[in-house]
Amino acid sequence: MTAFRFGHAAAPDWRVALDQCLTRIGQVPPTATLGFLYTTDALSDDLAEILRTLRDATKIQDWVGCVGLGICATGAEYYEEPAIAIMLGEFERDAFLVFPSVTDDLVDFDRRHRDWITAQRPYLGLVHGDPSNGQIESLVEQLAARTTAEFLVGGLASSRADALTIANGVTQGGISGVLFAERVGLITRLTQGCSPIGAHHRITEAQRNIVMRLDGEPALDVLKRDIGEELSQDLSQLGGLVFAGLPIQGSDTGDYLVRNLVGIDPNHGLVAIGDLVEPGRELMFCRRDLETAREDLDRMLEGLKARLSAPPRGGIYVSCLGRGVNLFGPESAELRQIQAALGEVPIVGFYANGEISQDRLYGYTGVLTLFT
Repeated sequence: MTAFRFGHAAAPDWRVALDQCLTRIGQVPPTATLGFLYTTDALSDDLAEILRTLRDATKIQDWVGCVGLGICATGAEYYEEPAIAIMLGEFERDAFLVFPSVTDDLVDFDRRHRDWITAQRPYLGLVHGDPSNGQIESLVEQLAARTTAEFLVGGLASSRADALTIANGVTQGGISGVLFAERVGLITRLTQGCSPIGAHHRITEAQRNIVMRLDGEPALDVLKRDIGEELSQDLSQLGGLVFAGLPIQGSDTGDYLVRNLVGIDPNHGLVAIGDLVEPGRELMFCRRDLETAREDLDRMLEGLKARLSAPPRGGIYVSCLGRGVNLFGPESAELRQIQAALGEVPIVGFYANGEISQDRLYGYTGVLTLFT
């Protein structure tokens, strides 16, 4: 099994960047059937033309992807500049299904694709979503349920303007992507970017996204105790540093969802987080931690390597905007760490406004999917 062809480049003119990508790809294999395309949001206005040009140049008609405030490829990250990353996947033509944007329910999706889903039994889906859709988490759950593994990977497009996605055309407003049949070889894992700084607490009183009491105490008192005296002296510095972690029930890996702290009421001891919560659920506080993030990324990579019997053909990496240069530092440090572990595996991807793994929307994580 040969490695997928891929290319990535940055240039002020998208035509120059695209030519550099195609030069790096070289001759398009006749077995290439599905293209993955990621561009920085600086190229949003040109995305439809980029897609048309790629179809003409490669003769590949099926494409998926999205725009991002940052995009990535093997050993490289691009931010704040016009950039393109492309990978050409080689799959049997009936082993995947590209589907357009789903915005509110899956009734039309089921009607259109029932025959293929019944015949091919999709195992996993790669999806890209629009964060402006208030039903996006529900759509992720419903779509994951259409796969035999109940598993999606991907993320929400990130942009200073419209969050555009690609599914055989440029779209927005919902969730779109590609489903893969069971016979497509792939493996995937997730890495966290935050580490717990206290014990698990039981939510004893809450209303919507406001946590009133933890373990019977005012939630803010528990937060202050967990973060320590120094941080407690100036709670205004917690933004982007301390988060709420919601452990996933039934997880055998200690997995948890990271959510922002969106408000604190010192007068009443309340803490508001970026998710709905209810009494009885567990909550812990987390902190962004570079060393722990590096260690966890290595743990994820070692776990993937242990499952490989041969070098992967290619991969998709979706990482949080809060990671990359904002956590790992400059010089494409996050992608170079992946490259150091896996070698020259073709990888493309983007920095997301929320990452998707299994049937959930995460934050501050990296999701790596390898085609074997």
